Amino acid sequence: MTVGRPRASVAAMASYRPGKSVAMAADEHGLDSTDEAQAVKLSSNENPYPPVASVVKAVAAAVGEVNRYGDHGAAELRHALAGWLGVDVGRVVTGCGSVGLLQQLFLAYVDPGDEVVYPWPSFEAYPVDVAITAATEVAVPLAGHTADLDALAEAVTRRTKLVVLANPNNPTGTALHVDRIRSLVERVPDDVLVVVDEAYREFVTADLGDPIAALVPDHPNVVVLRTFSKAYGLAALRTGYGVADPSVAEQIDKVLIPFAVNHLAQVGSLAAIAARDEVQVVIDRLTSERDRVAVALRDAGWEVPDAHANFVWLPLGERTDEVFPALERRGVVVRPFPGVGIRVTIGTPAENDRFLEVLADLD
Repeated sequence: MTVGRPRASVAAMASYRPGKSVAMAADEHGLDSTDEAQAVKLSSNENPYPPVASVVKAVAAAVGEVNRYGDHGAAELRHALAGWLGVDVGRVVTGCGSVGLLQQLFLAYVDPGDEVVYPWPSFEAYPVDVAITAATEVAVPLAGHTADLDALAEAVTRRTKLVVLANPNNPTGTALHVDRIRSLVERVPDDVLVVVDEAYREFVTADLGDPIAALVPDHPNVVVLRTFSKAYGLAALRTGYGVADPSVAEQIDKVLIPFAVNHLAQVGSLAAIAARDEVQVVIDRLTSERDRVAVALRDAGWEVPDAHANFVWLPLGERTDEVFPALERRGVVVRPFPGVGIRVTIGTPAENDRFLEVLADLD
């Protein structure tokens, strides 16, 4: 029985599903202690390595200050981001992860009944935010595991408020050059925001251009979102940032939950910016592993689209519902998209080897 009277759109919506933990998989499948000890979590696109030492040191030093609120506006962090990205500080916004900023965009711009257009499958938070705002979802099927930009442009109507494009796309890992994104932006009315969600940008090794430099200055309706969660190993601290036209940034800030970017998150993110050369070493290690895993899978006969993030995608279709529980029973926890495919996060070399070995046994 539901207590109270929740909004109809919320009562009907599905909750966001985080990646399953090893403990959850062990309980679900009855893994014994030996199996659980050897299990690996490759389900949440987390960085398997801790933050670099200087970031850990900075966060640890700030722990004694958590009796006080952090700066609600994260002013020092915004100025550091502006300097790093080469933009005016009035264009910079911060939030509780890029997903927090995404929800702020929905709250600031989307009224009940407005349309939100995005490729599908893509990030599972998109339909959640649609439901929260009682909007209308316009999910455009991918073409060859990649966003179909022509179809996205054609899906825009006078009721559309947002077009959201994950680049690289989650869960397929495919990515688009900024020139192709520009072609979409130029076909979208100026009063429709085009949100380029770049949560995995740092793992892109191809030259795809930079929408902050190439799109934002000439297109005030473009918003670019990024995060410290993935590449910088700060998933638990939740710092997202974005670059937008100052008028858009102002609206985003109006719906920022008080102190959403907490003090430790701000300290860690500032330290991460200062240590980005050290962080790049970790990123290079992960992209090298990603490429190794993708080649191994293709050599074994699996279809793997071009991978530009810190995960690989196996488009298994109906076989998904057979393969993913079999992997979990062997202690390899991945992210299933029922009837569509499996997303596998890149972990340490040993974790990746475990995945490849177990998958080979299932084939």
